[in-house]
Amino acid sequence: MSEQTQEKGRPARRRVVVVGAGMAGVQTAVALREQGFDGTVTLIGAEPHQPYDRPPLSKAVLLGKAEGSAFDVDFESLGVELRLGSEALAVHPADHVLDTETGPVPYDVLVLATGAEPIRLPGAEGVPGVHLLRTLDDAERLRPVLARQHDIVVVGAGWIGAEFATAAREAGCAVTVVEAADRPLAGALPAEVASPMTAWYADSGTELRTHARVVRVEPGAVLLDDGTRLPAGAVVVGIGARPATAWLSGSGIELGTHGEVVADAHLRTSAPDVYAVGDCASFPSARYGERLLVHHWDNALQGPRTVAANVLAEGTGEPPAVYDPVPYFWSEQFGRFVQYAGHHTGADTTLWRGDPSGPAWTVCWLREDRLVALLAVGRPRDLAQGRRLIEAGTPMNPRLLQDPARPLKAATA
Repeated sequence: MSEQTQEKGRPARRRVVVVGAGMAGVQTAVALREQGFDGTVTLIGAEPHQPYDRPPLSKAVLLGKAEGSAFDVDFESLGVELRLGSEALAVHPADHVLDTETGPVPYDVLVLATGAEPIRLPGAEGVPGVHLLRTLDDAERLRPVLARQHDIVVVGAGWIGAEFATAAREAGCAVTVVEAADRPLAGALPAEVASPMTAWYADSGTELRTHARVVRVEPGAVLLDDGTRLPAGAVVVGIGARPATAWLSGSGIELGTHGEVVADAHLRTSAPDVYAVGDCASFPSARYGERLLVHHWDNALQGPRTVAANVLAEGTGEPPAVYDPVPYFWSEQFGRFVQYAGHHTGADTTLWRGDPSGPAWTVCWLREDRLVALLAVGRPRDLAQGRRLIEAGTPMNPRLLQDPARPLKAATA
């Protein structure tokens, strides 16, 4: 690699700087080394903590079953320099310099992996007892709240709201979830798919209030638009997240309609030698014919491999790698394991496998008899087989597909 780069007139040891020490940033650093990159790798994180994984925050860490969720990565042996507690402030692409709280950092290649940040509830900032759940510090602040078994109001019945409500009920708290829409997961799933999940709340002893908008949060209470005053020893806000990209204002790096970094099919940004990966970036999907913005763990795990491959391919004449995954995520809520693969918005047919009022069922979305997405509740085999069928673009037999006793791989046309 060094001989090739010298032949091209570049320094033998290129400097890769990765901004963001979450899953996407850490995996980018790891993938660079695994794929043979021999330049310098610097990983910059805004938090002072050793880089950690986020999914356990709403489960084991929150419930005190684990003290943390640090990645099992030996950064020193990989030759990765960690600069923690150093927030990125600005990028100057023309100068190949990153500004941080601890000073400027020059780079040859910059990877943006700053993730997403939670949307705050207007008017609730600074009110005692109002919490978010995104960081290790957030989880540690909430642990004693659960231990004291407070009455808790959760604002938002999305994925994070359901997962937190599950943990709070396990801890013995009284939990009320308020949702402005008419059902849980209104922004993520069609009504006919999300509606059966409403019963999960009652089954767990969680009160779910839909069509409920928060007018005001005050110490010890949440006021709704219908005049209801809910007692709240603590309030947890889970109303979504947005890409953490405000710091890129003025950099000239193109941002999309949701504030995300607009990456191409190779995860390159509009600025030279700058890539973007994970929750902060969207990418064009040839598979689905639209640009995708995926805020899930698997995207932050898979994308870095493409970034690393393309960093190494620069100047070699090798064609760049294309990033076009089948999106995947999972959620554990109210005693159920929920998995989703694909992207359903372009589907023309929805089929069910099993009874949605039961403990295990699957929804399949097809376009022209090809599986494009599925949601599996308690049916991990459906998910594993379905993901492969989506990747392969295999034609399906809709009649056979609806038989829950038949393996998905045996329901092909």
